[in-house]
Amino acid sequence: MSNPLFKEFPEVSSKEWKQKIQADLKGADYNETLIWKTNEGIHVKPFYHKDEFDQLPEISASKVTKFKICQTIFVAHVAKSNTKAIDACSRGAEALKFIIPNEEVSLEELIQNIDLEQIIIYFELQFLSPNYIRQIQNYASTRNSIYINTDIIGKLASTGNWFSNLNDDHNHVESSISNTKTLSINASLYQNAGATIIQQLGYALAHANEYLNHFSKSLDQDTKQKLKVVFNVSVGTNYFFEIAKLRSLRELWTSLALEYDVNPKCHIFVTPSKRNKTIYDYNTNMLRTTTECMSAILGGADTINNLGYDAIYHKDNEFSERIARNQLLILKHESYFNTVNNPADGTYYIESLTSQISEKALELFKDIEANGGFLKQLKEGTIQRKIKDSAAKEQAQFDKGELVLLGTNKHPNKEDVMQHELELFPFLKTNPVKTLIEPIIQKRLSNKMEINRLEDEKN
Repeated sequence: MSNPLFKEFPEVSSKEWKQKIQADLKGADYNETLIWKTNEGIHVKPFYHKDEFDQLPEISASKVTKFKICQTIFVAHVAKSNTKAIDACSRGAEALKFIIPNEEVSLEELIQNIDLEQIIIYFELQFLSPNYIRQIQNYASTRNSIYINTDIIGKLASTGNWFSNLNDDHNHVESSISNTKTLSINASLYQNAGATIIQQLGYALAHANEYLNHFSKSLDQDTKQKLKVVFNVSVGTNYFFEIAKLRSLRELWTSLALEYDVNPKCHIFVTPSKRNKTIYDYNTNMLRTTTECMSAILGGADTINNLGYDAIYHKDNEFSERIARNQLLILKHESYFNTVNNPADGTYYIESLTSQISEKALELFKDIEANGGFLKQLKEGTIQRKIKDSAAKEQAQFDKGELVLLGTNKHPNKEDVMQHELELFPFLKTNPVKTLIEPIIQKRLSNKMEINRLEDEKN
């Protein structure tokens, strides 16, 4: 077709759109009526227009069609875990995350008959061991599909203690990086504790910068260029903001990595948030995880590990895991999320959010570095205090009903009874131990409300 479509319609500028909207408002204030401010301090407008951009954004490097479907397996029994892994792969899993509790787990037995050329493997070690790292390195040396998720700073932030001590932990990580060329950043901790999106990104960047500061001079150039940095991220249900968050994370990491002359590409591993999951009307958790997985896909996640609808109160079970895996399979193969590499590119709203979030997160990062760095602020309690402030604000919004969790603080089913369904303790646990710093506490929004409902069930 040689003639352009709709040429008879003239272009309309953003100014003309705004004038038309103001006329339709019939005297109501445009800013107060249609512009809302988020907890991140971002003003969301009713429409976005290309003439608000000095130049159109560049095409992103993410490949949405390449995302992998992952399943997590806690290795309590090696043979059973291997059988479960093989079964998951036969049912659509393209990646496996093994949580390994101790050095007694046999790697050879755990991954036997798993096609390491096709399946990506993540090892989350709950201990530090140079010998075990070297065993993994024997498999990883010829493949780019094996990652080690050991984050000593994340361990300090979440528990208040190192694995051993600062020097020993850093020596272990340096050995791990040299052998496997992987580095893991647990950014999901901040989201699940109630941090804003800006804080999540700013803290994740400062968190990564601590490692780069410490290791950049000791690592050779080959290791720097081959370094695979994995950001473990949790996403919530703020759909477009979560898409922009992941896009911003890539941009921010590229900027930081270039300063240290390390690999500017990062690997993003996404899991839906636990903060907004509920035990009452638990099937709504499937709706939440579906939109969260959609955000992760469109945001450019490399690997997505869906969360079972009953994960917060049930032990691992075949039905829940199959449903969680099938949600991703439907999105990938039946909802056309595997056909376009970068569908969010050029979307004025998402591009604007990405830019604003990146700018604000970078400002926060610079402020942290100007005040001594991430570890220093953790030890002083500054990071913990700011996250608690953000979490308290969000909690107040939930308690007032301004932030809605359907089936919990909005339209609850009074007949829903859960006291005999709890296989796991879904609430905040208190275990008084001596710690070096105050840990960052992860807490669900519905925690208090659910405790009260369970008490009512007993009466």
